[in-house]
Amino acid sequence: MTLTSTHWGAYRIHTNDGKITKITPFEGDSDPSPIGLSMGPLLDDKSRITAPMVRRSWLENGPGAAPEKRGSDAFVAIGWGEAEKLVADELTRVIGQKGNEAIYAGSYGWASAGRFHHAQSQIHRFLNAIGGYTKSVNTYSFAAAEVVMPHILGNYMEMMPQQTSWQSICDNAELFVAFGGLAVKNSQISNGGTGDHIQDRFIKRAAARGVEFVNVSPRRSDISDDIKAHWVPIRPNSDVALMLAIAHELIINQHVDMPFISRYTIGFERFSDYVMGTSDGVAKDVEWAADLCGIAADDIRDLADKMGRKRVMISLGWSLSRQHHGEQPFFAGVTLAAMLGQMGNAGTGVGFGYAAANSVGNNINLLPHMALPQGGNPVESFIPVARVSDMLLNPGAEFDYDGGRYTYPDIDIVYWAGGNPFHHHQDLNRMRRAWQKPATVIVHDWCWNAAAKHADIVLPVTTMLERDDIGLMPRDPYIFAMDRAVEPNALARNDYDILAGIAAHMGAAEDFTQGRDSEGWIQWIWDHSSTRAKALGVDLPRLDALRQMGWYKIPDRPDQQILQHAFFTDPDANPLSTPSGKIELYSETMAGFGYDDCPGHAAWREPQEWLGNKDISYPLHLLSNQPKTKLHSQLDHSEHSRAARINGREPVEMHPIDAAARGLADGDIVRVFNDRGACLAGVTITDAIAAGVVMISTGAWYDPADPAKIGSLCKHGNPNVLAPDLPTSKLAQGPGAHSCLVEIERYADAPPVTAHEPPIIIQRGGAELRARDK
Repeated sequence: MTLTSTHWGAYRIHTNDGKITKITPFEGDSDPSPIGLSMGPLLDDKSRITAPMVRRSWLENGPGAAPEKRGSDAFVAIGWGEAEKLVADELTRVIGQKGNEAIYAGSYGWASAGRFHHAQSQIHRFLNAIGGYTKSVNTYSFAAAEVVMPHILGNYMEMMPQQTSWQSICDNAELFVAFGGLAVKNSQISNGGTGDHIQDRFIKRAAARGVEFVNVSPRRSDISDDIKAHWVPIRPNSDVALMLAIAHELIINQHVDMPFISRYTIGFERFSDYVMGTSDGVAKDVEWAADLCGIAADDIRDLADKMGRKRVMISLGWSLSRQHHGEQPFFAGVTLAAMLGQMGNAGTGVGFGYAAANSVGNNINLLPHMALPQGGNPVESFIPVARVSDMLLNPGAEFDYDGGRYTYPDIDIVYWAGGNPFHHHQDLNRMRRAWQKPATVIVHDWCWNAAAKHADIVLPVTTMLERDDIGLMPRDPYIFAMDRAVEPNALARNDYDILAGIAAHMGAAEDFTQGRDSEGWIQWIWDHSSTRAKALGVDLPRLDALRQMGWYKIPDRPDQQILQHAFFTDPDANPLSTPSGKIELYSETMAGFGYDDCPGHAAWREPQEWLGNKDISYPLHLLSNQPKTKLHSQLDHSEHSRAARINGREPVEMHPIDAAARGLADGDIVRVFNDRGACLAGVTITDAIAAGVVMISTGAWYDPADPAKIGSLCKHGNPNVLAPDLPTSKLAQGPGAHSCLVEIERYADAPPVTAHEPPIIIQRGGAELRARDK
């Protein structure tokens, strides 16, 4: 029996005769996720990639051959020696002809639970060793917040592990206002893994101690029924209008903490003039906001009054950033918290993404664990992560980003290791057109998801159960020894060994490996992490001792974390990283960019698609939230994930009024569509979602009815065929997925789902291939 760490928790892996017989949760987890319990059977499932594969047209006719067949072509199984040479030769060709800038390695995906076998770090280290690559910046999760927050409050990624602790909220807050909800299902996962799931426990503890919860979301189910939260069923994309109206109420009722504003902020006068209508003639009062938000004016007044009189924690869900003008909810939320004057106090102020991941609000000693060094990238070109289709479709075109003007590179190779772009990206039909542009697409993966099916060269990788690693989790107190549970399936290799083999063909083996194998690097990472921990007074065990124990827990911190506590204690001695060193409620820097869609203060900007449009071609607002039964698209083919489907399709939540208007009943298979595309889904009727709003979780593997045809119906229920490839603004260029309108109709004779079926595979002779069948 071995112990391993995964994105969704730690598990003990029981084996017999080299096969997994059972998976049980780690005994230290008080609220384990069921997601990981279905991993075992997937290791030798029919969807497993068993050998290096090359798309037939590419293999027969060379790079760039028949790109329109990506997603429908057959694959030819080859040996590792041939695969390494093919990849090395193609990289060498492109570097020689177009330079390293022509290689795009976004390789976007959640951090691997293992500290060494992190696919994104591995591929970036390798490409840096051969001269660099075009990279992506920011995340699909909260790109808009990542870019706007440094202008307002400081570096967003540095703040993420510093969130005010849940225990501090339990002990000190009176009111918790959750803009974007507080869905505990999201907290099953955490960046790099988790030992003990805490979110549900602390939310219930806070409620039991008298903290009142307000759920500002189109879904009542975005917060647990157990805590009896007050539901504010807001119209999607209108949170900023509500926040501005609350700010208006705070001003006219003299609930603004002006001493706090004076000491810790700059620019409030400019924001106040906007809210009061002095600068533009439009007062952002409750009557103005009521029409935009679909909330009664008196209800807004009541919420504002309550916030002005209580100790308040304002929580801003990550999903708020994934809409048109997604920068503004975070700007407005921070502004509200500053006006209340409670930032820096125990249990109050503002927080980002409570319950979005298990780590948020976890009160731990943060240790600066070592990661695999990626080396320096001499290539300067980059794109915001959500602009991959724009880049491929428009080489040489200019784009704005955070005050700069940049140019899209001309990409000839897309190299993806870790993540699934056919899950993360929006407007998949547009992306399929863009995906035809490069001469070669290379993918590392372990199963035949859509990314692998749309590649030219597919290299099979091991799973976390088939390799040794260490679970050094940056935002969790637990450390796990991740010993291999079973041998790798068929010809699967870990990313490091794959890339070391390619590097050897390119004369870069020494630069990439530095003479170390996987075990050597794991020991190196552990030794450096131990040295860093010791400098902070924490003595980690030796690696061999950790492997004997299985796990280690970092000692608890004695105090409760408060976000940016040092600044609020002494702002002169501990200034923020903003230009002024203070909270910038009006940013001269952003105002100087001259962006019409992102001014210098928090502001209302009407989304391109939302239910407030006067002329609505599609009358339902589609939200695409994180799934309950998997992390993004990972383990979509597991028994646990498939059990939640309706006739094999992803469920779509609808209000009874909307279902009745279309003659729909629970369990009906429907076509969800707009001008961008269409997918099938199974109807779930519930009054826990606002009328006019529908919801399909992301993560269903893209499954076009006709894989050879762009625009074909997705049979499985991937909402990203419907979501717009719309940037949040010129500032961040983040994904605007939640600004999406659709229509729904019953669909008869739905074709079978084939998302988890492998493509046609042609076997070739060769001793290496035959050996795997012994």
